[in-house]
Amino acid sequence: MTQRLEIRNLAVAYGRTAVVHGIDLHVQAGEMVALLGANGAGKTSILRAISHQQVTAKGTLRFEGQDIIDMAAPAIASLGIAHVPEGRGTFGDLTVLENVCFGISSMPKKQQRTRALELLGRLGMADAANVYPHTLSGGQQQRVALARALAPSPRVMLLDEPFSSLDARLRDQIRDDTLHVLKELNTATLLVTHDP
Repeated sequence: MTQRLEIRNLAVAYGRTAVVHGIDLHVQAGEMVALLGANGAGKTSILRAISHQQVTAKGTLRFEGQDIIDMAAPAIASLGIAHVPEGRGTFGDLTVLENVCFGISSMPKKQQRTRALELLGRLGMADAANVYPHTLSGGQQQRVALARALAPSPRVMLLDEPFSSLDARLRDQIRDDTLHVLKELNTATLLVTHDP
């Protein structure tokens, strides 16, 4: 298997406040790794360091062997690293379908629509394609955010409590469907959660 993400001796801080240090982690293509820990343990900070979101990171951070510790956030996204933050993360002024198509705008329109509707269908959201996210429940918005992140077939997926706002009836199904899609895409997945 190809090593997609390599972290060695990672230290993360917000300004002068150290949050985590000494983190070592490897995620292979097609592998799913979960970071399990209590709230405030620094799990989200690790994801934010990988996707370069408002944290200071030191140590070794490599994507497919390339050092990315000092790369700018837009360059990280262009490598195929997708991040679904905790919460909904949808664009309120776009329909559900437009939200999912957002990350694949370089595709021809017909392919965008086909890909978006396929993912929405797999996540149980095809019937909501033409509505706006504010009309949806929190769990439904979470599924839209997942579909949008999956649409460009990312090489690395960073998931922050992605199933937390789903009710128990849907949680297992949506989790299994999402992880199945990620396996199909051979995506390296790093998931953080406080729920075993």
